[in-house]
Amino acid sequence: MVPIGLFLLFLTGVGPLFAWRGTSMESLRKNFQWPGIGMLVVVAALFIGGMRYPYSIISLGLCFFVMATIFMEFFRGSRAIKEKTNVGLIPAMIELTHRNTRRYGGYLVHMGIVLMFIGWSGHPFNQTVIGEVDKGDTLKVGAYTLKVADLTQGETADYQWDTAKLEVSKNGQSLGILEPTRRFYKIAQQGTAEVALRTRLNEDLYINYAARVGDKATLQAYVFPLVTWIWVGVVVLIGGTFVCLVPSKVARSYARTEVVGIAKTNAPVKA
Repeated sequence: MVPIGLFLLFLTGVGPLFAWRGTSMESLRKNFQWPGIGMLVVVAALFIGGMRYPYSIISLGLCFFVMATIFMEFFRGSRAIKEKTNVGLIPAMIELTHRNTRRYGGYLVHMGIVLMFIGWSGHPFNQTVIGEVDKGDTLKVGAYTLKVADLTQGETADYQWDTAKLEVSKNGQSLGILEPTRRFYKIAQQGTAEVALRTRLNEDLYINYAARVGDKATLQAYVFPLVTWIWVGVVVLIGGTFVCLVPSKVARSYARTEVVGIAKTNAPVKA
């Protein structure tokens, strides 16, 4: 499915810019020259930087390509409105979108898909560590170090709970405390996990308190690079969909049909 998905991502960038029965080599060069060059620069930079996952490299390169084509479309139209109305670039961009909400709302939907692809591109770099720890032990996952400051347990009228208090640091810099918890509900006889999550645009740290045997706790620690961009993309996609539903400011005009003549008498009907 990955090659098909990458091909669809490519079409997301080039499809809207092909004029119906009017595409020429000059228009292709004008629309795709700089985005194409930028895509090649991004791919080369990622490879030189040490990335060796072909699908991720291609995906991020195509993401730049599609984003560049979308920005160029918004910039061209907004600049034209700015020159005619003498308003700022941002108001001109809003005015441009309002004049043709279906087109530019569709571009926002495409942007949301691109952001989701950025999040999916980080999947090959996921890291997972599972370990049994006691108070004072440390667990490392990627660049993160998790030091167990305390393991506590107790119960309420409804459930029993176990909590791990973890001092989190990254590359020697303290990031604060995370407290994953597991609960066991007495009446339902079911357990649940309250995961500890540290979310950033570049990566998420996800810690699950899996079990406790004796004095030791079993922790599952995960690092998910770029995954937050999936959710950012979903928000942008939904926003673009709502923009598409807003009526355009400029009504579409259609060719008028003229009536040549109307018969004044009924035509004879032959049996």
